[in-house]
Amino acid sequence: MVMIWEDLTVTIGADNKKLLDAVTGFAQPGRIMAVMGPSGCGKTTLLTSLAGTHAANVAVTGNIQINGKKRNLYSKEVSYVGQEELFLGTLTVKETLTYSANMRLPSKMTKQEIDKVVEDTIIEMGLEDCANTKIGNWHLRGISNGEKKRLSIGLEILTQPFVLLLDEPTSGLDSASAFYVIQALSNIAFKGKIVICSIHQPGSETFNIFDDLLLLSNGETVYFGEAKMALKFFADAGFPCPTKRNPSDHFIMSINLDFDLINEALARCHPTSSNSTTGMRTTDIRKELIKNYNISELFINTRLKVQQLKNNVMEGEATNSNIVRSWWRQLSTLTKRSFLNMNRDLGYYWLRIIFYILTGITIGTLFFHIGTGNNSILARGKCVSFIYGFMICLSCGGLPLYVFYGERSKGHCGEAAFVISNIISSFPFLLLISLSSGIIIYFMVQFHPGFINCTFFCINLFCCLSVVESCIMVVAAIVPNVMMGIGTGTGFIVFMMMPSQIFRPLNDLPKFFWRYPMSYLSFAAWAVQGQYKNDMLGVEFDPLLPGDPKVTGEQVLPILFGVPLNHGKWLDLTILVILLFLHRLLLFLVLRYNKRGISHFLWFYAKKNLQFAKQHLTKNKPSMSSKKQELPRPLSSLENAMSPPQY
Repeated sequence: MVMIWEDLTVTIGADNKKLLDAVTGFAQPGRIMAVMGPSGCGKTTLLTSLAGTHAANVAVTGNIQINGKKRNLYSKEVSYVGQEELFLGTLTVKETLTYSANMRLPSKMTKQEIDKVVEDTIIEMGLEDCANTKIGNWHLRGISNGEKKRLSIGLEILTQPFVLLLDEPTSGLDSASAFYVIQALSNIAFKGKIVICSIHQPGSETFNIFDDLLLLSNGETVYFGEAKMALKFFADAGFPCPTKRNPSDHFIMSINLDFDLINEALARCHPTSSNSTTGMRTTDIRKELIKNYNISELFINTRLKVQQLKNNVMEGEATNSNIVRSWWRQLSTLTKRSFLNMNRDLGYYWLRIIFYILTGITIGTLFFHIGTGNNSILARGKCVSFIYGFMICLSCGGLPLYVFYGERSKGHCGEAAFVISNIISSFPFLLLISLSSGIIIYFMVQFHPGFINCTFFCINLFCCLSVVESCIMVVAAIVPNVMMGIGTGTGFIVFMMMPSQIFRPLNDLPKFFWRYPMSYLSFAAWAVQGQYKNDMLGVEFDPLLPGDPKVTGEQVLPILFGVPLNHGKWLDLTILVILLFLHRLLLFLVLRYNKRGISHFLWFYAKKNLQFAKQHLTKNKPSMSSKKQELPRPLSSLENAMSPPQY
């Protein structure tokens, strides 16, 4: 198994800005490669291009092959570990690995075989001590960052991929944890796997673990070859590494253009200082290094090696790309995992259940024993409006999509399994909310008595809350972050409540848009309308003047509340159920077809901000005279410019 990338070029935006420029290289099994370079040099872009997880507004050209075949999206031969992997904090390390293994491993594997794979992975990644520890969230203390990094790697090696790509697996770790993680990756590579990871200035001990090095700067290749030969390349180019400097620090300082800006800023602050006249700008050093690499034997040998690997790849070599997985097992696993997370996370449903019960007691206290007096007619209408208006807003809560996004991007699970599992796992909690708060309200207020009426009220409340949760999840699938999701979702729910009897009778709504079609699309309109009929039909109220005949609910509903009586309450409930299924279907379609649509907007927004920042920075750019007066410091002005011995 070999992986090659030839003349890999990545562009973005209307101006075709190059993120990678004709990068060529190869990776062989049994070796671990480091991709290094300053921030923004293209490390992550290279890895996402090799993994096939790049953004939709990015154009990738060039040749990427795995064992002589073009890499396919969601290929089981390649696993990608992002810089920030998200987990369900209520699960333990072992549970996280077990649920992932049940979703992704072949359906022919037995439970005992899957458990053995999980145990072997825990041992291989050194997670034995924290196997039964919860990962941690807002109210649970969990595992350390280093253990999370190893867990994210363990999740990817469950399926034994041939190629493992990692984006800065040591970010946020101390030197010991970083060394542990890279050593674990080296052990994986030693078993015949290809391991490529980006890393930002590792320590010397960590750097010595790597077999190969790809050094990038502004999307161009500065060096590609054996890691231990990089020092010789820099020394031959005229930029030896000082004896007391970490090699990786020296490489980055030689190609990071930000040092030119730093030196210019220092020159403005200290105009009287002097520097060696032999010093070079980082821009010039970078150009010289790229020039030397492009005419070196390293570059020629890399091209020849790529062609040789392409020709020597054996046709029809067996791979694990056709793993057969059971959809029903995926659904069952997702449902169990989702239910366990909802049950353990206090803020997901339990806290909201307490709020609903308190709200139910409050409503019951405000409208206690509402009775059948003449003044109770309007009071009943206000009570129903208060119930659905307030409880609908309380449902604008969880946005449980962040883990699903990561799993779907890697092909671990599909949209249908996620939507159905969410329906099943959330059902008992929504039912508990509806029954607990509904029964309290019903008997404290004393709505229309009868078991059928009480059952209708609880079912109607359950369907209404389920529709609201579906709407919130649809919004969460479209907007890019949680804060925007909560704000946009709440605004959308309030908007859908407007064309309902909560605010105005349907007959008083403007005919254009609000009455037709919004009142027919509003779940709140059907829910409130059904409850009006459930509570008032068959009830007689005292007349306004003594001696007059009693007022029936059939008279009150169309006149006072504008509720049509041409159909019964069960039809209102049926339409509410249909709206629930339609919103779930809409959630599936949004998840299916709106995977990366927001990236175009985000890129446009970021581009405008960068242009604005560039304009302000250029205003303070120093003049040419100041540049001539103050030369930037050379790289080794304070250190002995001797290169350490080569091995």
